[in-house]
Amino acid sequence: MIKGPHIRLNGWQQAAVALGSAFGALLDPRRADLIAALGETTGKPTFERVLERMKMSPEGRAVLLEHPRVLSANVGNAWDLPENTFGAAYAKFMESRNFSPDDRPPVRFMETEELAYVAMRAREVHDFWHTLFGLPTNLIGETALKVIEFEQMLLPMCLLSVIGGTSRFNEKQRSVFYQHYFPWAIRAGMQCTDLMCIYYEQHFHEDLEDVRRRWGIIPVPVPPKPNSS
Repeated sequence: MIKGPHIRLNGWQQAAVALGSAFGALLDPRRADLIAALGETTGKPTFERVLERMKMSPEGRAVLLEHPRVLSANVGNAWDLPENTFGAAYAKFMESRNFSPDDRPPVRFMETEELAYVAMRAREVHDFWHTLFGLPTNLIGETALKVIEFEQMLLPMCLLSVIGGTSRFNEKQRSVFYQHYFPWAIRAGMQCTDLMCIYYEQHFHEDLEDVRRRWGIIPVPVPPKPNSS
């Protein structure tokens, strides 16, 4: 299901859930349920804009019509594709980290089925973006991807995640992030196509470098080694 049990909130309740989720997520960034709740309770205008953009894109309209879900039963073919393909790169990314596509929390706070699907789609394509940009899943990599996600969707939760992520960096991580990852993420997020309007599953069989070029993806460069002098 796209949505879990639907919870209708009034304005005060929505603000309370948003504030509580934000505080909890800052204390424990591993709480995917809190991050999801924060995204939903603060992101309705964002998801409405993304929905309209998807309706204007041929591939985005196909996604809205067919409602593909990134679940093990639907993307398992990626594990059987040739090594050079986007699908194989995604499978390698997931397998190397022991991730499952089925681990995403359900959508609970969206008012319509359309918006619920857009919110779920944004959540489920996250690992496709990791694969395309070549980003690790450590704190620096996740924070850099949140910069790109904010540029793509203007979702308040992404900005809050960047603030929360950078606040947890040690001095070395902060230096590497702001000197290397942050400038790259700003450039990468601005240059690439509208990533919410791609029917990723239909491109699994294509060469990874080909789809990167077509979609304007700049993979993250290797950070420079510190001078030994």
